[in-house]
Amino acid sequence: MKILVLNCGSSSIKYKLYDMTDHSVMAQGGIEKIGLPGSFLKMTLPNGEKKIIEENIPEHTKGVEFIFQILTDPQLGALKSLDELSAVGHRMVHGGEKFNKSVVLTEEVLAAFAACNDLAPLHNPANLKGIHAVSALLPNIPQVGVFDTAFHQTMPDYAYMYALPYEMYEKYGVRRYGFHGTSHRYVSQRVCDYLGIKPEGTRIITCHIGNGGSVSAVKDGKCMDTSMGLTPLEGLMMGTRSGDVDGGAIIFIMEKEGLNATEMSNLLNKKSGLAGVTGVSSDMREVSAGAKAGNKRCQLALDMYYYRIKKYVGAYAAAMGGVDVILFTGGVGENQSDCRELVCEGLDFMGVEIDKAKNDTVHGDEAVISTSNSKVKVCVIPTDEELMIAKDTMALI
Repeated sequence: MKILVLNCGSSSIKYKLYDMTDHSVMAQGGIEKIGLPGSFLKMTLPNGEKKIIEENIPEHTKGVEFIFQILTDPQLGALKSLDELSAVGHRMVHGGEKFNKSVVLTEEVLAAFAACNDLAPLHNPANLKGIHAVSALLPNIPQVGVFDTAFHQTMPDYAYMYALPYEMYEKYGVRRYGFHGTSHRYVSQRVCDYLGIKPEGTRIITCHIGNGGSVSAVKDGKCMDTSMGLTPLEGLMMGTRSGDVDGGAIIFIMEKEGLNATEMSNLLNKKSGLAGVTGVSSDMREVSAGAKAGNKRCQLALDMYYYRIKKYVGAYAAAMGGVDVILFTGGVGENQSDCRELVCEGLDFMGVEIDKAKNDTVHGDEAVISTSNSKVKVCVIPTDEELMIAKDTMALI
């Protein structure tokens, strides 16, 4: 069975083609700058070589059509015909309270998903464009939606509710939903397999740390709490997102700077975080390099960044009555040993003891980086959201 996974953004489409007999990746790549000048497809060839193909992609249907064309290309493709495809799985960002698991996409499901557009105005409409594009080109192929918010639907009400007038929840669905759910689900399951333990009775804190970041508390295989909220803005300090900030400070800045809601949203989502504090970059590698070169604002940003992760780890350990496993994933979590070391520094009171030499050698591999004496297992588990989507798709069809 061959399954194509699509992740459609507002101006991009990422794809991975899986052979589900052994979960191997047959093809992968992505289109960027859809609807903009200079759009292109970047793909990874079987030998690992990257290839860029420039192509005018005015909208998503053309983008999906071009991906299909590349997948069946005699020289570059992995398929002889699109008839070899069994299904398409889609990353869906915001399912609201309507979806707590992956589903086969029907007209009824798509209508319910579209009703969540107000909660994710940049992402959900783009997801729908990808689905409609596939339907236009392959009208009979099964399609499955896998929701970023679904894994977090097991949160208890006291964890997901805001202390706002209750009618804000009743009228507009204002509550905490959480994101990166497919990643948190994958790594929390994978770490149990890796360690040879059962999810039942295990308390896991999953730290998905990348340009966007979130932390989740997972108990008995179910999410009990997560750092992102109504939108992906809440929680950790990120590449360009502020994370937690006093709502009063937002009103204060709007009044002082004369900003409207759209301009304030832009400041919080695109001009804050590492980029906003440093004035240098949103890329952790460049910020780290700046700190080593003596840039005090880069050092301040790093201190803030690691402190917030540590604070959530401590909070979730308290919420679950302890922790058995702390794991790191995402671009920063998997590859930057100093992030893992500094987050865990000072957590010895919780029974956390890092093996510094082992931690320093781990870059994107599955590994235990705690000492044999550590009461808490600290692990690195590379995430694979696309494989999780492919598995869900196969199971449903």
